[in-house]
Amino acid sequence: MPLTAFHPVSFSRFETDFAGFARDLGESFRRYGFAVISDHALGQAGIDGAINAAKTFFALPEATKRQYFITGGKGQRGYTPFGVETAKGAEHFDLKEFWHMGRILPPGHRFEADMPANVWPAEVPAFEPEVGWLFDALDSMGGRVLQAIATDLGLDRHAFADAVKDGNSVLRLLHYPPAGFDGPNVRAGAHEDINVITLLLGAEEGGLEVLDRDGQWLAINPPAGSLVVNIGDMLSRATNDVLPSTTHRVVNPPPERRNVARYSTPFFLHYAPDHLIQTLPGCASPERPDRYSQPITAADFLSQRLAEIKLG
Repeated sequence: MPLTAFHPVSFSRFETDFAGFARDLGESFRRYGFAVISDHALGQAGIDGAINAAKTFFALPEATKRQYFITGGKGQRGYTPFGVETAKGAEHFDLKEFWHMGRILPPGHRFEADMPANVWPAEVPAFEPEVGWLFDALDSMGGRVLQAIATDLGLDRHAFADAVKDGNSVLRLLHYPPAGFDGPNVRAGAHEDINVITLLLGAEEGGLEVLDRDGQWLAINPPAGSLVVNIGDMLSRATNDVLPSTTHRVVNPPPERRNVARYSTPFFLHYAPDHLIQTLPGCASPERPDRYSQPITAADFLSQRLAEIKLG
């Protein structure tokens, strides 16, 4: 059954039927590594404001945008130009440019060395408040989704709260320019996400596909106003792959949509840098041996993976 046939899970049930909400999300995550949440109540005006600020920035001259590219910054803050990021193991770079905003920490915070300061484009005055609002909104929503995941795993509802407190999360503003040609480059090559969970707005413009267990690519075309959520490698590892981090990609548009740019805003929710990723209770058994018996910190895991996608 294709993902497009799934019924989105309404976020309204978080308050009225939390157990059912957690169960239905868990079923989707266990089967596909992805789920669609409708009625997310994030505030469409705020979402539109952030996306419009991103569009204004990406429309600036290339030389202006490149002023915000941070050499040696591993792409973690500011601007990353078109043609840099490459999916792990891929030969051809992705057809995208993007901007990263991270968590704002108070001076002297213990994670200051792990999370560089944000930069802001002076040419777009609305950028900082609008994008900052979206970061906070998705960060809060991610915490609620993790409550449901913890419950589905049979853990305390707030089991992830300390692990992601002051986490090294990143909001990515993505611009895929019109793709007026055929491969070999695609908008985003087949990959898995590095982090705990990803919350994605903007998937209504087609192209996002998930690799199913049988080797078939399934298109995700969520209804307007939905949030697509997927499991990242960090959580997949912590659950001993009970919740899989599924390969996905963004393919180039069909001929009738090649003149249309694509914008999306994935929020990569991360653990705190010093969190030790190790197999969670109940996720390993004699029937399901622990595949990840050697723990690793979130910071070390991230560094390894950034190097693999040519951002390290």
